[in-house]
Amino acid sequence: MNRKILLGLLIGAIAGMIDLIPMIIQKLTWDANLAAFALWIVVGFMIATSDLQLKPVWKGIVIALLCLIPSAFIIGWHKPFTLLPIMAMTIVLGALVGFSIHKLMKVYV
Repeated sequence: MNRKILLGLLIGAIAGMIDLIPMIIQKLTWDANLAAFALWIVVGFMIATSDLQLKPVWKGIVIALLCLIPSAFIIGWHKPFTLLPIMAMTIVLGALVGFSIHKLMKVYV
C-alpha cells in the first residue's frame, strides 16, 4: 500500500481515538462512536490523497467539515445545538490532521 495512504489512515485513526475519549466519557452509543471513528479514518485518507491547493491546516478543516455534513443532518435534525461541540472538535482535529499529515509526509513519503 502507498505510504501516503498508510500515513493518512494512521493519522486518521489517531484523531478518531482522540475524538472517542469525550464520547466514551459521555457514554454515547457505540454506533455514534464507530461513526465518529470511521469519519476520521476517511478524513485522514482524503487529506493525504487530496491535491486541494490550500494550506495544510485549512485543507484539514475543509475536508473534515465536508465529511461531517452527511452526519450533521442526522445528529442535528432534532437538536441543532448538539452540533456546536461536534463542529468545534471537527475544526480542531481537522486542523491537526491536516498539519500532521503535511509535516509527516515530508519525513516519510
